Amino acid sequence: MNYDWIIFDADETLFHFDNFSGLKHMLAKYRVGFDKNDFTEFQNINKPLWVEYQDGKISAKELQTRRFESWSKRLKIPAEQLNHQFLESMADICKPLPGAEALMMHLTKQSIKSIIITNGFTQLQKVRLERTKFDRYFPHVIISEEVGVAKPNQAIFDHALDKIGNPDRSKVLMVGDTLESDILGGINAKLDTCWLNHHNKSHPEHITPTYQVNSLHQLLEQLKQSSKELN
Repeated sequence: MNYDWIIFDADETLFHFDNFSGLKHMLAKYRVGFDKNDFTEFQNINKPLWVEYQDGKISAKELQTRRFESWSKRLKIPAEQLNHQFLESMADICKPLPGAEALMMHLTKQSIKSIIITNGFTQLQKVRLERTKFDRYFPHVIISEEVGVAKPNQAIFDHALDKIGNPDRSKVLMVGDTLESDILGGINAKLDTCWLNHHNKSHPEHITPTYQVNSLHQLLEQLKQSSKELN
């Protein structure tokens, strides 16, 4: 693992993304209960919309409003307002994943530079980075909502690499938890990839990461070992 740059995904790669808790937190403001059955119903709408978004079939705005249409009708509150408050709630409850701070400190010490490419939305990303003070680690945060294309589209990776001066792609590693966006996207961009495989799942043959780890602690140990071997 000898890299000059590491590109990170954000949700469930550097930060917890507990959208059940976020929705529960948001709806509690309206004195509305939210249980696992409600969450299943929400995800039955939300997940297919994310696939459509990643495939370029719908816009970020369409995703954000359509996923709250049923709750909008129920509460008589605009879907845009509910989505805004949901993202606020997600920022309120956000925490870095275990090992994230130590990993970023190590990369800084080793002069390995980092950026983020995320399919998440601008409202959450910037607030979360500021509140966790992780913004100091990332000179650029590439957000699909702003670029107009989402991972795994190679165009968002090309855009990100252009932002950092088009380094040698053999010296750039993509780290993420989602095979279909992070790892496939990295492969499309001709980058080495590291799959943060939290749940010890298997991967399909057409999406084969260069490396697999089950935690950021494990990734840090592998990077430390590489540093020792180089020295």
